[in-house]
Amino acid sequence: MAETEYGKGVPMVTTPQMGAIDSTVESIRYRGQLIARNQKLDSGISATGILGFAAGFIFVFLMIIVVPLLFWR
Repeated sequence: MAETEYGKGVPMVTTPQMGAIDSTVESIRYRGQLIARNQKLDSGISATGILGFAAGFIFVFLMIIVVPLLFWR
């Protein structure tokens, strides 16, 4: 059996290698920001989707029916 030495003082903790942890935290933060930005964009598009569809429908109606009638005479 190996002998254990007691009474040699307080064990010192080495400084942790934070490089990998810092890069992982930055990667998670960046991905979280991308997800939040995408969610905001999707919310904005879905909130104005009906209004945009109605505006597009009216525009197409004017371009296909009203404008040719004005120039036909």
